[in-house]
Amino acid sequence: MAIHPTAVVDPGARLGAGVEVGPYAVVGAGVVLGDRCRVDHHASIEGPAEIGPDNHFFPFSAIGGRTQDLKYAGEPTHLRIGAGNRFREFTTVNRGTAPGAATVIGDDNLFLAYVHIAHDCRVGSHCVFSNNGTLAGHVVVDDHVILGGLSAVHQFCRIGRYGMVGGCSKIVQDVPPYCLADGNPATVRSLNLVGLRRHGFSTEQIRALRDAQRLLYDGNLNTTQALAKLEEEFPGNPEVSRLVEFVRTSERGIIR
Repeated sequence: MAIHPTAVVDPGARLGAGVEVGPYAVVGAGVVLGDRCRVDHHASIEGPAEIGPDNHFFPFSAIGGRTQDLKYAGEPTHLRIGAGNRFREFTTVNRGTAPGAATVIGDDNLFLAYVHIAHDCRVGSHCVFSNNGTLAGHVVVDDHVILGGLSAVHQFCRIGRYGMVGGCSKIVQDVPPYCLADGNPATVRSLNLVGLRRHGFSTEQIRALRDAQRLLYDGNLNTTQALAKLEEEFPGNPEVSRLVEFVRTSERGIIR
């Protein structure tokens, strides 16, 4: 371990092999830092927090702070972070709210400067949040999502896998998987074609998803009718099945 003499590391913190803690950084009680994590100067990590290996916390990031939810009364809550994430300057991540609740972040995500992840959020893996992207409480973001800069997601919303949210967008309902949402308030503009191609989706997969998305947003069908037709026309298609399941389990409804 390489801990700068001006850093403050609580005796109740546990640091893995090869951890680096820079000048004036703070690692609080109840923090578990996995191997090879790097905490740059003036970064702050509060616990309870379980953090996997190879995470990088850039200067002035504030990780594991208490929830901003007014219902919070000081109960023990948690933060769990996977491996290989990068939290750029001034990123903030809050712990859960209810007793025992947790904010959870997966692996290999990139959070650019001033990103905010609020209490009780669930963020998957391989996501990119651009500068000032903001999640309210209880938001769920699936794998391989791109969140545009200066965008904001309302509490309890979901963003499906391989989805993209354009910059300066306002998300007040769920964004279906594979789709590109943009605007204030946001609407679904198309499939996330560039993202799907970059992740190796075949022409056949993209064609099926394009047809499915058009059917889902057919103005002549309500949601129940559209889902039934999708199951009828795309039997056994795994991508379309995930799309159908996402829409069917949406509590806030999908954006249009």
